[in-house]
Amino acid sequence: MKPTSSDEVRKHTVQIVAAHVSHNSVAPSDLPALIEQVYGALTGLGKPAVTAPSRPEPAVPVRKSVTPDYIVCLEDGKKLKMLKRHLQAAYNMTPDEYRERWGLPADYPMVAPNYAKQRSSLAKSIGLGTRRPAEPAPAPAPAKSGRGRKAAAK
Repeated sequence: MKPTSSDEVRKHTVQIVAAHVSHNSVAPSDLPALIEQVYGALTGLGKPAVTAPSRPEPAVPVRKSVTPDYIVCLEDGKKLKMLKRHLQAAYNMTPDEYRERWGLPADYPMVAPNYAKQRSSLAKSIGLGTRRPAEPAPAPAPAKSGRGRKAAAK
């Protein structure tokens, strides 16, 4: 049964609700909700059922997405050293949104492990991340002895 006009839908709604109420005890306050539910069900006939969006299929298996030299983007399968910039430029997505979309742990890397080591050693070699030795405080200026300006002018 696929009603075509709103008059037919209303007619069928009345028939179904009347049959239900005649065989079951329904509180008067529950009737509007029952009518609305039946009407909604009848107007939805013939339409595809709305399914919950499932997690999309990754371009590569998650286990194979992290290698020592690159990270593979699960969205498009590209091999990258740094994933964060690619996600923002191509998909307008943050690393947290990416991890949530694919069900990845919070510690999932956004940079290839070897690249991170290389950048770390470079930073250490130029002295980043180390504290500078404290410079000695300048010696206090010697106190002037003698009279002030007014006394000297007299």
